[in-house]
Amino acid sequence: MNDESKVREHASTVLVVDDDRAIRRTLEKFLSDAGHHVETAADGVTALQMMREGRPDVCLLDLGLPGMDGMEVLRRVREEATGDPATPVIVISARDDMRTTVQAVQLGAYDYLVKPLDANRIRLTVQRALEQRQTSLALAHLVAEEREDHGVDNIVGKSEAIREVYKRIGAVSTSRATVLITGESGTGKELVAKAIHFASSAATQPFVAFNCTAFPPNLLESELFGHVRGAFTGAVADKVGRFQLAGQGTLFLDEIGELSIDLQAKLLRVLQERTFERVGDTRPVKLAARVVAATHRDLSQMMREGTFREDLYYRLRVVEIHLPPLRERPEDIPLLVDHLLRKISRETHRMVKYVSAEAMDVLVRYRWPGNVRELENALTRAVVLTKGDVLTVDTLPITCDDEEQEVVAGGGSAGAESPAEGEPELITLRELERRHILRVLQHTKWHKRRACAILQITRPTLDRKIREFELERPPSQPPPAS
Repeated sequence: MNDESKVREHASTVLVVDDDRAIRRTLEKFLSDAGHHVETAADGVTALQMMREGRPDVCLLDLGLPGMDGMEVLRRVREEATGDPATPVIVISARDDMRTTVQAVQLGAYDYLVKPLDANRIRLTVQRALEQRQTSLALAHLVAEEREDHGVDNIVGKSEAIREVYKRIGAVSTSRATVLITGESGTGKELVAKAIHFASSAATQPFVAFNCTAFPPNLLESELFGHVRGAFTGAVADKVGRFQLAGQGTLFLDEIGELSIDLQAKLLRVLQERTFERVGDTRPVKLAARVVAATHRDLSQMMREGTFREDLYYRLRVVEIHLPPLRERPEDIPLLVDHLLRKISRETHRMVKYVSAEAMDVLVRYRWPGNVRELENALTRAVVLTKGDVLTVDTLPITCDDEEQEVVAGGGSAGAESPAEGEPELITLRELERRHILRVLQHTKWHKRRACAILQITRPTLDRKIREFELERPPSQPPPAS
């Protein structure tokens, strides 16, 4: 690659569209000297084709073009702008009337410059348009990442309890109703809030998360509502609060049960009136965002104790989504392990693909007081310490004591001792082995090669165990290529 090609590869591309050859040549020389790669077109049809094929970073567009005029080019560019942000178009025209200017801006023109053109004005406008495009591309990339990382697919499980959560997310995502998410710490309440947001029509709008325990009580009001300069000592400039930052998107208030009674009253008023005031200001600001709140606290008990307002509780609880603790859905653990293992291996640049039978047994039987967050932390430690591609029990930072940990329920054995009421079920080692093999087969959709890798046994051994325990593939599930 020659030096000129290298420069073009890293330079911004500017498309100059004008039917006047002298103007094209002048702009081409000036912008090239400024470090840009410049392409030119003399008519609208050619310009539109070049924009479709090359996607220049900026376009300078004359309006008086032969064939297809500049207004029609602008209209087509806006209509075809799907996916990545549209190329900024700077109109350059001899027309200086208000009607034409307004129409061009309405069609999406970045700026409108009147001929004769000022070189410094052109340079500055092109630079600003390039900066805006880079920002737009970065934001579009972040939104795409957020959609991928925090959509419904990031909440894993097939248990009945988690399926109910999926249904609620689907129902509330089609409305702007206020949502209250409850559940123990580490169950994934923020993931649910993000899934609601990114499944809704406001997915391209901001998602602003605010933890009510992250700031001292005297700063919470300013952080939520914002303040004006001079509102209090230290307020040297205006500050935009989280309610305003959320725009038309979603404001997620985590640990809502930690708000003081005074701030609860102000939040209630905001939810009722759909307006708020910044600290030190009397001008109302409209609340356009949807509010989603979450807590691990028992708000009903707090209401009885007088530490949480009853009217705020019912205002927040238009729709409630309860996340079950991980110990109540052990059948989801193998799926979660598989999902988290792929994510952690990717983030840590490791090649851990499988979990040994002994390690999976411990993971399923452990009670997980820290829920999914604790599971992810345990797997992260294990992945970092694993030397091969199979995660083994010795790398896990947890132990499973039979006298303290509850064994997964379901499918009793003739030799199993019947537990007293309220005590965990006690099963034989043979029954535990049968259940685990069945669980792995279900997890791999009866893909025997994958099941053997997870169980760390040979294919003949697996076939023998299937016959011995009389395990049967569901009739609706076709046999995979294994």
